[in-house]
Amino acid sequence: MTHHDEPRGRASNFIRNIIVEDVNANKNGGRVATRFPPEPNGYLHIGHAKSICLNFGLANEFNGTCNLRFDDTNPGKEDVEYVDSIQEDVKWLGFDWEDRLYYASDYFDRLYAFAVELIKNGKAYVCSLTAVEIREYRGTLTEPGKDSPYRNRSIEENLDLFERMKNGEFDEGAHVLRAKIDMASPNLVMRDPTLYRIRKMDHHRTGDQWVIYPMYDFTHCLSDSIEGITHSICTLEFENNRELYDWVLDNVSAPCHPRQYEFARLNLSHTIMSKRKLLRLVEENYVDGWDDPRMPTLCGLRRRGYTARSIRNFCERIGVARRDSMVDLALLEHCLREDLNDVAPRVMSVLRPVRVVLLNYPEDQVEMLECWNHPVDKSMGTRRVPFSKVLYIEQDDFREDPPKKYFRLAPGREVRLRYAYYIKCVNVVKVPDTDEITEIHCTYDPETKGGWAKDGRKVKATIHWVSASHCLTASVRLYDHLFTTENPSDVEEGKDYLDYINQNSLETLTDCRLEPGLKDASPGQRFQFERLAYFCADLKDSKPGAPVFNRTVPLKDAWGKIEKKMKK
Repeated sequence: MTHHDEPRGRASNFIRNIIVEDVNANKNGGRVATRFPPEPNGYLHIGHAKSICLNFGLANEFNGTCNLRFDDTNPGKEDVEYVDSIQEDVKWLGFDWEDRLYYASDYFDRLYAFAVELIKNGKAYVCSLTAVEIREYRGTLTEPGKDSPYRNRSIEENLDLFERMKNGEFDEGAHVLRAKIDMASPNLVMRDPTLYRIRKMDHHRTGDQWVIYPMYDFTHCLSDSIEGITHSICTLEFENNRELYDWVLDNVSAPCHPRQYEFARLNLSHTIMSKRKLLRLVEENYVDGWDDPRMPTLCGLRRRGYTARSIRNFCERIGVARRDSMVDLALLEHCLREDLNDVAPRVMSVLRPVRVVLLNYPEDQVEMLECWNHPVDKSMGTRRVPFSKVLYIEQDDFREDPPKKYFRLAPGREVRLRYAYYIKCVNVVKVPDTDEITEIHCTYDPETKGGWAKDGRKVKATIHWVSASHCLTASVRLYDHLFTTENPSDVEEGKDYLDYINQNSLETLTDCRLEPGLKDASPGQRFQFERLAYFCADLKDSKPGAPVFNRTVPLKDAWGKIEKKMKK
């Protein structure tokens, strides 16, 4: 077998190093088989993206396989909606499970047979304690647990009760099947864990065929074994469960024994990763559904304007560690800016408009100015933008009484209009009672077409604009962090993570003025609004001829500045 060398440009990590050693030692016949095993009880989020990229990425690198397997063993929380969304998200990230789409429910018959095998070998028993009693009997980290009074039922009685559980003769909670391991084990997971429980509810795939369902720890390892998985990669919260993973596989006639490896889950600042907590945000209307652009779900990020490539690059950048840590959201935004900077066409849009009248510009004249779609990539071509006597500029680009170091438009001051002319402010029109500026009167210099003065004089500011009679009026949503605190999972005593919801996480502007060409923006299309931010036409609310834009990410790059300082 050829020695597996380090590929150029690929960051290494401890799991990858393990796989390199296994392949070079011809372990598992040199085969690499991984899987991504989501529960269909919610939408995938950015934390799942890390696992997806790791599992599929390693399989691709080592010419192996990665299965998509739904752990659908809890019918009370599962839905076909989640199954469909998970498949869509994995495909959107750029990965393909080919013909290897599996469900734990595919194995219900085999799992039941494995449970019967444990009973016959005296390794499992039917327990009739209540859920509360089971917790009480389990003990604590410092005290051993107590044996269930039902622990020594005969094999025959256990087989009979388990079959009757399967046949629906008992109510929910009447019995569970437990592994018979060690109630004094220092690992609480090993204190006779539950393997099966009664759930009298329809399953999204098997209907009412089953009324008992296997627990995750029993299902997961056996599903891996049935599918021939070689490296079972999961997050750190399952580290204590690895002992049970191995115990189950060692005590039944499993086809093979995969090995479990744990890595640190992704914790992202100003973000919640718990599906239970995310569900609460949706159900209590703190956000507008799972795909709200403020959510860390992949569908929410996609609607916000994130690219699949930026998320893959982010997952590569953060690496794979053995211990949990907090990743700054600024790094994710930096990866997005890096991607959009290369591919997003530039346009001019005015979010908070104020009218500018060019007093000496011909009344009925309209010029079509040639504008570059990208400042560097000239292959992206140009577009023609109308210029006329009445324009809109940003309110922030004018100050009647400018502060020090403010170089944009002010009374008596000259600035450059992007791609157009030099203009000078000569007067302002205000609302008498409020002093609100409604119109700025300027003159333009026709000798500065293209934004450059023939006499060589220079100005200190260039501002963007749109033609008042040609522009598109549109709604624009400005999104910010959903939480005001860096770690909403770690809140003050007596407070709830919802207490830290950012009340200013969404601002909707309804009177924005955009280049007329943006009328034809397709849902999901991304742009840089020059001098402002990157924006995306909303996937859900944009209509033909009437796009709605979401701010994807600001232009200011805090993480980029940090990186530059680190390199110096």
